[in-house]
Amino acid sequence: MSQTNKPLSKTQIKFLRSKAHKLKPVVMIGDKGLTENVLEEINLALSHHELIKVRIRTEERDDKKAMISEICKQTKAQEVQVIGHVVALYRRSDDVKIVLPK
Repeated sequence: MSQTNKPLSKTQIKFLRSKAHKLKPVVMIGDKGLTENVLEEINLALSHHELIKVRIRTEERDDKKAMISEICKQTKAQEVQVIGHVVALYRRSDDVKIVLPK
């Protein structure tokens, strides 16, 4: 778990972006915003897949940024990429599924 807080290198982010490209969002954040249940879903998905996409339905750019930073803080995940309303998140799990380049 010690690797979780280590920032990703540019090479690793590029690698994760290419992997995230074909993924579909597994969690949707709707009108109710970032609830405990949503955070729990994101945590489960990260533990299971390591790399996930989350769709955030909000019109306000600042709200979206705040939500993404809150998700990252609460789940100890790292933001890989944001395109429109979709954010790709990565968190290494104890049972490593994605081997990152150095």
